Amino acid sequence: MSELRIIPLGGLGEVGKNMMAVEYGRDILVVDAGLMFPESDMFGVDYIIPDYGYLRDKRDRVLAVVITHGHEDHIGALPHFLQEFPVPVYATRLTLGLIEVKLRQAHLLQSADLRLMNPGDLLEIGPFRVEPFHVCHSIPDTVGLGITTPAGLIVHSGDFKFDHTPVDGQPTDFAKLAEFAGRGVLVLLSDSTNSTEPGTTPSEQVVTEALDDIMRRATGRVILATFASLISRIQQAVDVALRYGRKVAIAGATMADNVKMALRLGYLRIPEGTLVSLGEMENLPPSRCLILATGAQGEPTAVLTRLALGQHPSLRVRPGDTVVLSSHTIPGNEELIHRVINRLFQKGADVVYHPLAPVHVSGHASQEEQKLLLNILRPRNFVPIHGELRHLKQHAKLAMGLGIPAERIAVVENGYVLSFRGDQIQVGERVPGGYVFVDGTWVGDAVGPAVIRDRETLAMAGVCVAAFHYDPRRGTLIGSPRLTMRGFVASHAAEEILAEAQDVVRRVVRDVRPGTPAATVEHQVQSALAEFFYQRTKNRPEVIVIAVTD
Repeated sequence: MSELRIIPLGGLGEVGKNMMAVEYGRDILVVDAGLMFPESDMFGVDYIIPDYGYLRDKRDRVLAVVITHGHEDHIGALPHFLQEFPVPVYATRLTLGLIEVKLRQAHLLQSADLRLMNPGDLLEIGPFRVEPFHVCHSIPDTVGLGITTPAGLIVHSGDFKFDHTPVDGQPTDFAKLAEFAGRGVLVLLSDSTNSTEPGTTPSEQVVTEALDDIMRRATGRVILATFASLISRIQQAVDVALRYGRKVAIAGATMADNVKMALRLGYLRIPEGTLVSLGEMENLPPSRCLILATGAQGEPTAVLTRLALGQHPSLRVRPGDTVVLSSHTIPGNEELIHRVINRLFQKGADVVYHPLAPVHVSGHASQEEQKLLLNILRPRNFVPIHGELRHLKQHAKLAMGLGIPAERIAVVENGYVLSFRGDQIQVGERVPGGYVFVDGTWVGDAVGPAVIRDRETLAMAGVCVAAFHYDPRRGTLIGSPRLTMRGFVASHAAEEILAEAQDVVRRVVRDVRPGTPAATVEHQVQSALAEFFYQRTKNRPEVIVIAVTD
């Protein structure tokens, strides 16, 4: 019998960019391909995708990608992945719709092999028998996966919670979980995002009540920011808006595309005449306006951030507006979000956000729900997934408290290879599983750690560019050197420093021997200027030296 290996490539030790490879013999099945948002010190990075370099020399062995749901942290890396691995993508109906929007924007839709799966289906993919089952989350059509292999049954929870009154009316499929338990579960891979939260996660219905209270009280426009893919939340907001006679406008291209797709597929129900353009909304009384916008995570280019900065081309925040952030803050985004909230207050808006009001509830199971899943399935082995290391560790403690032996629990971060000796899990070598940065059209090595370090230096201390005309034959300076500073010192304070820096350049060039190459002189001037700036200012700006020769 071949060996079963599970390799987490994203989502373990972090929140986001979820990706898992399941390998049996020569065949590999990939679960999810998501992105994550950059941290505040990752200057210029648009987003981060998993490092799937482990798969590159096994390209012909990757059979398919199975997607659990349509959030960005599970589908956002698909356009990049499919360019290298043009394999079939299996997803539920709404998730496929969201993937189509994303691939159309990337001009990849025509070549993609997208295949519909439904909860209760049985997919035969090489040696893997995949059974998607419905789970509750914050977006419709979310599934967990039962993956039967010759070595045993893997249950992948996906993102889940046990909501008994979900917005879409479809609770988690407990019967399927019980069936899996009856067969015997070799290993459970379970969502750890809320493993530090006691009790159970509130139902999505709580949000409807909070939005009702806000729109009932608001005398002006309501601007609600949420994820573009959060179709259930959009439906909740529209339902409440109709109750109070408000028209609805969409601000944000991705959200507009997603709304069109969800309407076409029947996942959104919006009466005709309810949706209006932003231009049409200008002619309505403020009390009859609801604007749905992107940017609840403070993303620099999203609608809400541009509103906070006064940079949106057609929309302005006015005194009397109520702005609602209907989202949970992703770890690392706190600073961005707080900055946006403060600027919205400055513009006269009333800003409502969690925890001031229950305008968002998590889509992830808390401790008691995590325990319930473990007790239903009683897996022989357990791997906490989807979360920072503190979440994974806490989830492991919950499992041990329920009687799962420590040696059958694997708490690992991205890249660690999990295999099975008999029916017991083993932690093996580590393969690459770090960050791959995306900045515009640049991906990976083109914008790697060295580039980020340079950007950090530029942001912290600025840059000085020194250019001069150099005669290498005589080893002399021709004319005066020219120095330009940006982000280092204010222009009114720069004259004295620039004059002294010019003297440093003259002194270095004066001391070189005739015939000294320009590259050598550039290096000597760079070192001298760096030392001068530190001694003079105690700062270390990036110094760029250009010696121009005839």
